[in-house]
Amino acid sequence: MGSLFRASKTLKTRKYLSPSSSINNPFNGFGSCLRYCSHSRQNSKESAPIDLSRYPVENIRNFSIIAHVDHGKSTLADRLLELTGTIKRGHGQPQYLDKLQVERERGITVKAQTATMFHKHKFRGCNEPSTFLLNLIDTPGHVDFSYEVSRSLAACQGALLVVDAAQGVQAQTVANFYLAFESNLTIIPVINKIDQPTADPDRVKAQLKSMFDLEPSDALLTSAKTGQGLEHVLPAVIERIPPPPGSSASPLRMLLLDSYYDEYKGVICHVAIVDGALRKGDKISSAATGHAYEILDVGIMHPELTPTGVLLSGQVGYVVTGMRSTKEARIGDTLYHTRTIVEPLPGFKPAKHMVFSGLYPADGSDFEALNHAIERLTCNDASVSITKESSTALGLGFRCGFLGLLHMDVFHQRLEQEYGAHVISTVPTVPYIFEYSDGSKVEVQNPAALPSNPKQRVTACWEPTVLATIIIPSEYVGPVITLCSERRGHQLEYSFIDSQRAFMKYRLPLREIVVDFYNELKSITSGYASFDYEDSEYQQSDLVKLDILLNGQPVDAMATIVHNLKAQRVGCELVDKLKKFIDRQMFEITIQAAIGSKVIARETISAMRKNVLAKCYGGDVTRKRKLLEKQKEGKKRMKRVAMMVEF
Repeated sequence: MGSLFRASKTLKTRKYLSPSSSINNPFNGFGSCLRYCSHSRQNSKESAPIDLSRYPVENIRNFSIIAHVDHGKSTLADRLLELTGTIKRGHGQPQYLDKLQVERERGITVKAQTATMFHKHKFRGCNEPSTFLLNLIDTPGHVDFSYEVSRSLAACQGALLVVDAAQGVQAQTVANFYLAFESNLTIIPVINKIDQPTADPDRVKAQLKSMFDLEPSDALLTSAKTGQGLEHVLPAVIERIPPPPGSSASPLRMLLLDSYYDEYKGVICHVAIVDGALRKGDKISSAATGHAYEILDVGIMHPELTPTGVLLSGQVGYVVTGMRSTKEARIGDTLYHTRTIVEPLPGFKPAKHMVFSGLYPADGSDFEALNHAIERLTCNDASVSITKESSTALGLGFRCGFLGLLHMDVFHQRLEQEYGAHVISTVPTVPYIFEYSDGSKVEVQNPAALPSNPKQRVTACWEPTVLATIIIPSEYVGPVITLCSERRGHQLEYSFIDSQRAFMKYRLPLREIVVDFYNELKSITSGYASFDYEDSEYQQSDLVKLDILLNGQPVDAMATIVHNLKAQRVGCELVDKLKKFIDRQMFEITIQAAIGSKVIARETISAMRKNVLAKCYGGDVTRKRKLLEKQKEGKKRMKRVAMMVEF
């Protein structure tokens, strides 16, 4: 009863609040504009369905929000949705477009999300305002999800480059800028969080000028938290970003941007209409697979799925075609009207997998359930590669390729949260290339697949490298140079952004950064460093395969490939760690790290031993020796039976 009373009291309070009330108007400076837009938008939504034919290509703007992690992208997206009346103020969850549970728990954006907004704007010299259709795409900020960013930018003509007014330009800011620049997008700099006490917008403007040659006068000063300056963002989007190219009179061509699986509707595809128009009931074909489909539903994300019955040139929306297999929805595919001939769109570069890991069900009988869960999840995350493999220790499983460590962690977490799968993952590895004496080359993604004593002699090895960008406060330059040198890094560039921060670029082996480099970097810089990397070429290196043996038997799931100079240290660390985690048994366990037939580290777990002499209170020593020999024989027999030790 108490909760019902509180709810009714809240409803009454909201009903009689005045429009000028401070509770109803938290955003000083643009409250009246926000009220006008939201009320008019809500009334139009309730009165009539959305008619997309009212918005010609000239009145469409497609733009994305790009930034470093935690610079306020999702909060800014929330404010723009509220400003246009797409969502109600104070209703729903913060970071509205971050819909995955893993995004809410970690406070990061993992999936790029699209929302369609409508906004009235009057150009100078015009008597009446025009209504514009704005497609907003909120993108991830972490380096591991740059593939999501590049796909999002393919559907846009402009981007808001958001920079924290206190932190300034960070490593991922640099990477995202060049992604947008290479895509020939119009870039609007937005300096966010100007309400913070440590904000220094002038310093950030100088950084944008020195690093990107962006004019300081073009930067917008905003605070997504308080709403300050947001009234200038959408007018800048409309006036500076060009409308999408394409013609409604041309044959239909649409680009498949993303997809996910719905239990009731099947595969739902997010598409961008490049040319032509798409209507419910149309027959379309896929340029990649050749399969034909009928459009069962079509509409826009406003911000939820809103059927419109039609999508026109330049617009971004969703389609339901009745696809039941996730393999049919290929990201970057061109969809067109059946029985027409069109030139396929360029699509996307295939994702380059940087980290590989084995994925096995915790219970061997759950393999089919895990297979089903991975199929569904890869429909929503096309950047993961999946191949089946088997391990003598772990049974049937999958070899998965990821864009980075965070990408791998998020994939595992989504498997557990969304599909209830319990998995065991092996140590992450990177792909290597080995050349043998007969001239053949082999790419190795799983160290267990590399023979420890090959018939042909290995003559050369190559490992992948990355170009790493590090931005740090100048007082931490020394420790960071030391860290990069220990990780076999080669310095390419070293300069100062301003008097307080240094910019460094290194070529580093991918294996050296794939496990704990970022944590170490954050630790020695007190959390102030920002780090980004992009893949580079392979470099020749002295690599060896390190095997872990238990009682002389190799454990394939624990094999790894390391640099020859670090093999001794890595081997000692592994066997020492295993000794702490493996329980004592009734027999002795020998843990060894070996390169080929050469053992480089060893630890022994002694057997639990019963005192068989307890019942002997004296007598001849041969009696005691006989009991000890009998116990020794029993231990040997037990050791032969238990060849695999249970961890």
